[in-house]
Amino acid sequence: MKTRDLTPLIGSEVMIDRADLLEGRHASDLRKLLVARGVLVFRDLDIDRGEQRTITASLGTIQTDGTGEELQQVTVDEQVSPEYAAYFASTLFWHMDGHHDQTVPCFGGSFRPVRLAHEGGETEFLNAYAAYEGLDEADRHLVDRLHVFHTATTSGLSANPRASDEQIAGWRRRPPARQPLVWQHATGLKSLMLGVAVAWVEGMHPADSYDLLCRLRCHMNQPRYVYRHAWRADDLVIWNNTGTLHRARPFDPASGRLLHRFTLVGEEPIRAPDAAARQQA
Repeated sequence: MKTRDLTPLIGSEVMIDRADLLEGRHASDLRKLLVARGVLVFRDLDIDRGEQRTITASLGTIQTDGTGEELQQVTVDEQVSPEYAAYFASTLFWHMDGHHDQTVPCFGGSFRPVRLAHEGGETEFLNAYAAYEGLDEADRHLVDRLHVFHTATTSGLSANPRASDEQIAGWRRRPPARQPLVWQHATGLKSLMLGVAVAWVEGMHPADSYDLLCRLRCHMNQPRYVYRHAWRADDLVIWNNTGTLHRARPFDPASGRLLHRFTLVGEEPIRAPDAAARQQA
């Protein structure tokens, strides 16, 4: 197995024998690399849906939906996947899957293209560990102490600013979810959890909350923290959801863009930075 860094801070291309990959011979090393680099890219890997599942399952437990289905079809086509198509617009903004109102987000998963857009449709990944470490000491001390509220209305209006009263009422029926702004992981590393659904900072004046969130988002959007994956046929991308944010880039909805995705069950609960450690800092 050989690897090549795609950017200094996030993303590695993996060159590996196809049989070794399917048999999981390097699964332990790949999982460590996934945590360290956030995104693993395999090029020219001619595999089918079942083989994609096998590779993904070598890194953890496959997650199912409420019906027991494992495969998720990533598309805006309501005929193919009506549930995913209904909220696809929000995935064009930075987000971390499953953390809006969950305590244990999914660990990550894999994407494999079935049909590609003629233009656009790239997937971007943001290193949330590096974004936190890139803050100055005063800002790290500040954000370690903060909790924020995530709302469906905030993400919904970002994706659809001309939403109807009925749509907005539907979003408002979902209660806000309180989460720490910083996740302190079992490894001791910390990551910024600042996706599109974050609406306000708890206990802060709305004007100051707005300014802080804007400033942090501008900081996170620096190109050095981001890897943009331009899809090609026979790609496989595996990402670590707990240490990155991701988003799709715009594309023509009529292009038929379709990715197959398998998701890995979460293993670690979200935890705010330790209070004692903050006091010592």
